Order: sequence, then C-alpha cells, then structure tokens
Amino acid sequence: MGSLSEIVEDCMGFLQLYSDGTVFRLKDINFNTPVVHDNSVLFKDCVFDEKLNLRLRMYKPTSAKSISGTCDYKLPIIVYIHGGGFCFGSCQWPNSHNCCVRLASGLGAVVISPDYRLAPEHRLPAAMDDAMSALRWLQRQALSESGGGGRDAWLSGGAVDFGRVFVAGDSSGGNIAHHLAVRFGTGSTEVDPVRVQGYVLLAPFFGGEIRTKSEEGPSEEFLSLEILDRFWRLSMPAGQNRDHPLVNPVGPGSSSLEKVGLAPILVIVGGNELLKDRAEEYAKRLKEVGKKIEYVEFEGKQHGFFTNHPFSEDADEVIQLIKHFMLENSSWEI
Repeated sequence: MGSLSEIVEDCMGFLQLYSDGTVFRLKDINFNTPVVHDNSVLFKDCVFDEKLNLRLRMYKPTSAKSISGTCDYKLPIIVYIHGGGFCFGSCQWPNSHNCCVRLASGLGAVVISPDYRLAPEHRLPAAMDDAMSALRWLQRQALSESGGGGRDAWLSGGAVDFGRVFVAGDSSGGNIAHHLAVRFGTGSTEVDPVRVQGYVLLAPFFGGEIRTKSEEGPSEEFLSLEILDRFWRLSMPAGQNRDHPLVNPVGPGSSSLEKVGLAPILVIVGGNELLKDRAEEYAKRLKEVGKKIEYVEFEGKQHGFFTNHPFSEDADEVIQLIKHFMLENSSWEI
C-alpha cells in the first residue's frame, strides 16, 4: 500500500501543495474588503484568451475630463496587473476591483485588468505570457474596425487612445510589468498600434538569494519573509533559485539592462515594506545605467497600502503621482 500524500507547502490554508503534486485551493474565500460601488465608473468582464479561458475586467468612467483637465478627449488606457505572489488573486477580487475603480475615476482612463494563470499549477513564466496575451488582445481591438463587430464598444468610436497606454502592476503584477517593459524596450512594433508610454510598479515583488535589510524584518501585518519565500518556491521555474532573472531582474543571473531601451518607469513602495530595499535597489541600478525611472517611498506604509485602501488620503497622493507621470510621458517618443 502506497504512502499517503502529505502537505509540503501551506499558504495559510488558502492554498496547499501536496507531495504527489496535487493542489488544493479554497474556493469560498471570505473577503473582509467590501466592494466599492461607484456610479462614476462602469465595469464589465470579457474573455481575452479563449484557449486558456482567461478573463479581464474593463472599467470606464461614465464622464471624465482628461488628466490635464480638458473635456472631449480620447481616454488613455491603463493595463492593471493584480498582485498575489503569483499564487493568488483575480481581477474580480474586491481589492483589485476597488483599486481599478479608483484608477479609472482618478485618472480619467479606461482600465483593463487581466487575470493570469497562477502557480504552482502554472509556474513562471506563465504569468508573463498571459500578460503579453492581454496586450495582444488590446492590439487586436485596436486593429479591428470600430463598430464592425470586432472591436469592443467601449473601445470604439475614437473613445480611447491606443497610443497612450500605461501598464501598472501591484506586487507580482509589478514584477510582470518590469518584464513587459524589457520585452518591448523602446521602438518595438510588436503590438502596434498599441504604444506603451510608461510603467508603474507598485511595490514590485522581486527576490534574491542574499537577504536585504528590509527582508530581515520586522514582519508586516499580513506579510512575512516566510510567506515571501513560500511564494517563490511555488512560483519559480522548477529547479531554480531566487536569483533567477524572473525573480531578481538586477541579480547575478540577469542580463545587463544598460543597452536595453526602456520606457519611463515609476516605482512606488511603502517605507515599512519587506520588499522596500529590493525596489529601491532596482530603481538605483536602472538609474545608474541611464534609464528614466522615478522612485517614491511612502514613509511608514506597508505592502498594499494603495491597492488595499485605494480611497485613502495616501491613495490620493498615489493617484496624483501617477497622473503627473502620465502627463509627463504621454508625448514621449518610442
């Protein structure tokens, strides 16, 4: 008689990996975050990858002025990639939904929030591939004839500007956003006529074998080094360590970004985050090789201070930072 399968990784009971490779996911999660009902923003769901049955949620303001204050303009597009350590999350989760509502209303933009395949069932680079698939869906929308049945009504009739797209990602979504920035570089025509003008990395989830000071503690209210390590064990390509390029983009195993043209990047992080030092080092290293990158740290704040509380006073400041970043880079040539 064979031995019974044992739990080898346990993420707070929500996700468990067994020794035989079986994965258990808790389906009915009791979220403490209420869904925000904002009549100034409409939303709907659609499938962007039929083969993998991947969905996205799209948001648009019912009436909006441009981020510079004028009316009758084409809405910019924000592609928002949710976090969750590559193991959790969905565009339909309350924290992600509320964050996108805030981005749409605060920035006067259409927000597109795609799901991606999760680890450990689908290890990296599956998440990056799915984010790329979402941008290809947006490209297909841009190339479809408006009103001809091929383009979504919210993206038709000159309502949006496919040349003013910004990618924003929270935590693992910030990691994905970085790799999209490298993939596209500058001058890429891979998803024409879609043009990504900049990237916003909210507390990007990067790792490395050598511990940073902020990783060594103290733990956050909802995040610890043990949890971070578990996320990496569950999501990294099999047989790799935390210096893999998908984990540590400025580590010893990563190629130099000096000769890679990158669109402007805005990094926002909380001062009390375990991930703070990695985000700061990332920004420092890119600035040293001449990249256009801005690093902003919110003193005393922990991981998710914006995405989990998108209508707070701190979130207002984040919205203003992103708004300024978009204005500054909307006419940036790629």
